[in-house]
Amino acid sequence: MSLFKDIRRFVAIPRVLSLQLSPDGSRLVSVVQSLNPDGKSYGTSIWQVPVEPEGEAFRLTRSAKGETGARFTRDGDLLFVSRRPDPDVKDQPEDEVPALWLLPAKGGEARRVADRPGGIGAVETAGEGVVFTADVLDGDAASEAERRKARKDAGISAVLHEGYPVRFWDHDLGPARTRLFAAALPALAEPRDLTPDPGGALQEVSFALTPDGSTVVTSWGVPLPTGGVRFELVAIDVATGERRTLVSDPALEVAGLVTVSPDGRHVACLMMRPGAVDRPVEYTVWIGPLDAGQDGGQASTVALPAAGVAWAPDSGSLYVAADDHGRRPIFKVSLSGEHERLTPPDGAYQELCPSPDGRRLYALRSFPDAPPAPVSIDLADGGITELPSPAPKVEIPGTLTEVSAVADDGVEIRAWLALPAGASADNPAPLLLWVHGGPMASWNDWMWRWNPWIMAEHGYAVLMPDPCMSTGYGQDMIARGWGKWGPRTHADLMAVTDACVARPDIDGGRTGMMGGSFGGYMANWIAGHTDRFRAVVTHASLWNLEQFAGTTDASDYWEREFGPVGGDLYRELSPHHWLGEITTPMLVIHGDKDYRVPIGEALRLWWDLRRSQVESKFLYFPDENHWILKPGNAVAWYETVLAFLGQHVLGEEWKRPESVA
Repeated sequence: MSLFKDIRRFVAIPRVLSLQLSPDGSRLVSVVQSLNPDGKSYGTSIWQVPVEPEGEAFRLTRSAKGETGARFTRDGDLLFVSRRPDPDVKDQPEDEVPALWLLPAKGGEARRVADRPGGIGAVETAGEGVVFTADVLDGDAASEAERRKARKDAGISAVLHEGYPVRFWDHDLGPARTRLFAAALPALAEPRDLTPDPGGALQEVSFALTPDGSTVVTSWGVPLPTGGVRFELVAIDVATGERRTLVSDPALEVAGLVTVSPDGRHVACLMMRPGAVDRPVEYTVWIGPLDAGQDGGQASTVALPAAGVAWAPDSGSLYVAADDHGRRPIFKVSLSGEHERLTPPDGAYQELCPSPDGRRLYALRSFPDAPPAPVSIDLADGGITELPSPAPKVEIPGTLTEVSAVADDGVEIRAWLALPAGASADNPAPLLLWVHGGPMASWNDWMWRWNPWIMAEHGYAVLMPDPCMSTGYGQDMIARGWGKWGPRTHADLMAVTDACVARPDIDGGRTGMMGGSFGGYMANWIAGHTDRFRAVVTHASLWNLEQFAGTTDASDYWEREFGPVGGDLYRELSPHHWLGEITTPMLVIHGDKDYRVPIGEALRLWWDLRRSQVESKFLYFPDENHWILKPGNAVAWYETVLAFLGQHVLGEEWKRPESVA
């Protein structure tokens, strides 16, 4: 049976998550996610990938707890983070926290080299230095382990907050705070606290080390009087802990991807120019000198919505993977911001790893119809060579094509269309419109969580448009939808849907639509503004914008765009105002651990639909976040969506899926 027909087989496909190149360019490693033997959860392991097309990928680590965060040291040893038990320590607790391990390049068993009572998070290394994050309780460091145990034994879970935020994505913040610690190779003995009193400054940290390991360049959150946080760029001296500010500008803040040039002279990162009610947010790649003042010095920017950034070995340019018209090619960017595309106009690249000799660029490449796999790019002629992957190739049950349409304001809207095998004028396929989240995002990549090929295997043609606010089409495309979420996006989606159903291989009489996050918002909006679809599936969706604004984990970001609660945009754009117009059957899906779009949105939507007697169902996941990630729950998600669409789009008899029975 096809991997896409049997969803349990689909969720068991191994997934390549990352790529790292050793300093000498001789070894590539990937973190790979695969189904655990119990079939109920995923585990991770580290695999070595050949740097040439010959050979096979092979597994380097194996433990029940898994391994992540692979980083090579200067000498080629491999650092990683794991909860695995230490064989040299007796009577370890069952709830072992993540520690730092080292796997020698010359062979032998991995050994535990650093730990913290609250566990170790992200790790970076350069020269003889290693810097990692760890969550630390305020107070005496020597007694932290005892204080944690006492708190647990006393059954205390209370957290007293004096600032914002209090939650992030799917977990509660506090009472511990993220700090940076430094240690020196090879022993990594007695890591030093570089940031003893950071408050919440390192909550969403992105950091890098200078090549000699002497300085950490990192994002640093600064509380705002209005309750939010602005992320500046700072440099911290590893020897002294002294911190100096590189960029402090109310109109510019760090959004991630911090990296330092090989010569240690420049810093690059993704920056965000915050939006306002009348001005859209703008993302740029920022390049500036490490010795800059707080104004950023002689910095340059390039308007690329980056998903990956890496320095060329000569420090004279950057390689940037950025969205571009439904793809994510790699660009070469000079220090002055001039850029040119390096890769063909196909594929989505990430995890960029330039070779030290400047001849090759290793990366993970995917397509909307192919999962991520390692490739080698010849920088002289642009040739791309596939490398042996730790994960199997996947055979797609259909074909991928593109469609486009001109919206009512004259702007072209493009989309991917996944066609099921056998779709033709004699056998037209029912259509499923699938709206992406974000809203600043693009359907340009393989999706494990939102996979259209499962739907194609079950006979649907899946339309995946990039409407207004999609990335890769320029800042004007973002501005088109800013402050016009519902009406502008709706017009774009209907234009490209009309073009799609005009095709002879599409059955325009059998259509459904679905979306998650912003796509879920649009599902709710569409349900209240047209009855052209036979069914609507809304996942992790916004329903009442005033209710949502103060309960999301990022209220400060939200109010930048929509203004204070009670403003005009809340009345104009909240889908709940059109409840009385909804007649289309709806499937509501939400996870209780979703703090980005809190469960209250789904509960309110569900109650409103019930009291309005709209045919509807509610698929609820008590233990999931914004996405549905556990294998069994993913099966239940797909099976329920397919059953609901089958009932209303295809006219099949409703059959409750066994996975939720």
